[in-house]
Amino acid sequence: MTAQRTYGGISAEERRAQRRAALLEAALEIIGTEGLEKLTVSGLCARAGLNERYYYENFDSRDSVLTALTDGIAEELAAAILAAVRTTAPDTRATAHAAITAGVHLLTDDPRKAKAALIAGMATPELRARTTETVRAFAHMVASEGTDFYRMSDSAPASAIDFRALYLVGGLVQTLTAWLQGDLNLTRDELIEHTVDVFVLLGEDLAEKLR
Repeated sequence: MTAQRTYGGISAEERRAQRRAALLEAALEIIGTEGLEKLTVSGLCARAGLNERYYYENFDSRDSVLTALTDGIAEELAAAILAAVRTTAPDTRATAHAAITAGVHLLTDDPRKAKAALIAGMATPELRARTTETVRAFAHMVASEGTDFYRMSDSAPASAIDFRALYLVGGLVQTLTAWLQGDLNLTRDELIEHTVDVFVLLGEDLAEKLR
């Protein structure tokens, strides 16, 4: 007998991955439409249409569900941004516009994702620390992409590049949060354009200083 049986052409590992995806989709739906307080084991399994034993097959706590959910959204976000950058002409504003549009659209075309990322990411001290790590990871991505885009030399001060990248990403997170909460009277397109203005201004200014 084999440890991993196949039924209907789907392996045990694939079935487990499908159940995990169903639980995470259910978590996204609950948080995005009903609120974090409604995220319980029984509610999650009922929404996913799964027995509770499958919850414990994949997760050991609510925090582990929230971590997996926010990590998944972050991965989607990074993939969308990088894809936009890779398929855009090498023009400063066009590149910034494509990247920011891709990110903002991913989080707002499905409002559940922005709500889940913001709410879940602040739910506990551990998740807040995880969110800080994610912001730093995106800042590192921005720094790396900017260094390549502006063809900065290896002698360029990393501290200056890292500072601006973290400033931009952290500022965008706070601005997007305020906008989603209705504290900024801007359309989504206006939000994108203002954000592009800031990214281009700080990016070109630093590139000029480091030439």
